[in-house]
Amino acid sequence: MSDGPGHVEAPGPADYSDALTRRELQRASVWIGLAVAVALTWLLAQPLLLIFGGIVFGAILDGGTRLLGRVLPIKRGWRLAIVCIAGLAFIIWTFYFAGSQLAAQAEGLRATVQMQADRLFGWAASMGLVPRGGGVEEIGRQLMGSLGKLTSWVGTAFGALSSLAMIVVIGIFVTVEPRLYERGVAWMLPMERRPQFYDLAQKMGSTLRRLMAGRLLGMAVEGVGTWLLLMLGGVPMAALLGILTGLLAFLPNIGAIVSGVLIVLVGFSAGFNAGIWAIAVYVIVQIVDGYLIVPAVAKRSVDLAPALVLGAQLLFGALFGILGLALADPMVAMIKVLLEGKSENAAADAGVTADG
Repeated sequence: MSDGPGHVEAPGPADYSDALTRRELQRASVWIGLAVAVALTWLLAQPLLLIFGGIVFGAILDGGTRLLGRVLPIKRGWRLAIVCIAGLAFIIWTFYFAGSQLAAQAEGLRATVQMQADRLFGWAASMGLVPRGGGVEEIGRQLMGSLGKLTSWVGTAFGALSSLAMIVVIGIFVTVEPRLYERGVAWMLPMERRPQFYDLAQKMGSTLRRLMAGRLLGMAVEGVGTWLLLMLGGVPMAALLGILTGLLAFLPNIGAIVSGVLIVLVGFSAGFNAGIWAIAVYVIVQIVDGYLIVPAVAKRSVDLAPALVLGAQLLFGALFGILGLALADPMVAMIKVLLEGKSENAAADAGVTADG
C-alpha cells in the first residue's frame, strides 16, 4: 500500500534485494557463526581433545609403519598390523612378567614418598618456611586444585580407560587410510585452495611423526637409563622409577620435575649416598635428553621454545586437565606449522600479485 502519490517504500529487514541489507546480514551471520563456533569449541573441548589424541597416536603408528617399510617391503596394512601387535605384546609382557613386582614397588613408593615428604615439610615448618599443620595431603590438594579442572567422566578410572580406548581406535582408523580423511577435509575447501591444504597437511603430518618419534626415543632413553643407573647405585624401586620416568618423559618440563622429585625422595630414603647418587642419575639423564636428543629432534621437526611449551602445558592443563597437559606440546607444534604455512602461502600470493 502507498500513503499517496510520490511516497516511496523503503526496503525492510526481510527484503534481501537491497545491497545494504544483504551486507549487514552477512556481517551479522559471520559474528553469530564465530560466537557459535567458540561456544561449541568450549563445550566440545574434551571430545575434540580425544580426537586430537587419536591423531597423535595415529602419527606414532604411522611413523612405525613407515619405518618398518624401509626394512620389510610388504603392504602397508600388514606393516601396520605388525606394529600394533608388537606394541600390544610389549604391554602384555610388561604387565605379565613385571606386574606383581611393580605393584609391590608401587605401594612401597607411595609410603616412601609420603614419609620423605612429611620429613621435608616438617623441617620446612621448623624453619618457618611453611605454616605448621599443612601437611603433604593439604598441599597436594591445593596443587591439584590449582592445576585445573578434570571432568568427572575423565577423572574416574572408567572414564580414563574409555578415553584411552577411543584414542587408540581413532588412531588406528586414521592410520589405516589417512588419505581418506585428508580428501574429506579438502572437499570442504575451494578447488584453488586444495593444493595448499595437501601441502600443509603433509608438513603437519611429517612434523608430528618426527616429534612423536623423538618423544618415544626420549622416553626410552630416560626410562632405561634411569632404571639401570639407579639399580647400579643400589637405589630401591629402580624398575618402577625407571618406568615412571619414561612415562613422564612424554610431558616435557613438568614430567621431568615430577620424576626428579620422586627419584630424589626415594634415593634419600635409602641413605645419604644413595640420595646423592639419585641426584647425579637425574642430572645425567636430563643432560643426555636435553642436550642430545631434544636438539636432534628439533632440527628434524619443529623447534619450540621451552617457555612456550611450559606455558601451553599450564594453560591447557588448567583448562582441560591431564589430557590437555599431555597434548599441549604436539598441539603447539601443529599450530606453529599451520601459522608458518599460512605465512608462506600469503607471501607466495603476494609475490604472484606483484608479478601480475
